[in-house]
Amino acid sequence: MAWSTSQLADLAGTTLRTIRHYHDVGLLAQPERRANGYKSYGVPHLVRVLRIKRLTDLGLSLGQIADLGDADEHPGEALRLLDAELAATIERLRRARAELALLLSREAPTDLPPDVAAVIAEADLSPRDRSFTVVLAQLLSPEALSVYAGALGGYSKDPVVVEFDALPVDADEGTRQRLAEGLRALPLVKEVHAAFPDPAGVYAGAPRGEEFVVRTMGKVLVELYNEAQIDVLVRVNG
Repeated sequence: MAWSTSQLADLAGTTLRTIRHYHDVGLLAQPERRANGYKSYGVPHLVRVLRIKRLTDLGLSLGQIADLGDADEHPGEALRLLDAELAATIERLRRARAELALLLSREAPTDLPPDVAAVIAEADLSPRDRSFTVVLAQLLSPEALSVYAGALGGYSKDPVVVEFDALPVDADEGTRQRLAEGLRALPLVKEVHAAFPDPAGVYAGAPRGEEFVVRTMGKVLVELYNEAQIDVLVRVNG
């Protein structure tokens, strides 16, 4: 019994284009041709196509199937590797669903770690302070981030914060010092200072190193805040 290309594709539950692609990438041997020049496929071709189709349905790539060759009918090692990859994917999706559930239930922001997002969402941060926090959350160690997020849990828009947000670049010395003292007295700042007596301590253990964090946050400060506000922040941590 011999089949044409279209008949082979139909029997295997695939398409002519797929059969031709298998030929092009070397996965399927070219069949003999009939006297009229048409291809003549036999049972080995059908079995081969069915095997390729089954393995691709399981998740192996055509490149991986090509590496297996023709002889191994039960590619145990390749299947074990695929199983491990699928297990990792399932775990990643499980975590993603858990994070989505948290984001949806608390209407938390999507640009922060899930364990921090809900706290940040409830804090009445200015757009600039929020952007600062988002970048900081990307850089801190989990321990430092936990302390910082915990401090933000009790944050409220104190009048001194409102004044700081509107501070003009030409603010005088007295205003700057008064604001620095007012900010230093806020519960949020007190809690962070208590946890990290050395201001640089908040960067300790950062995954990308303290120097990288300091350099990055320096650029963030310059972009988000004006010169007077930066001067006040330096005084708060000085």
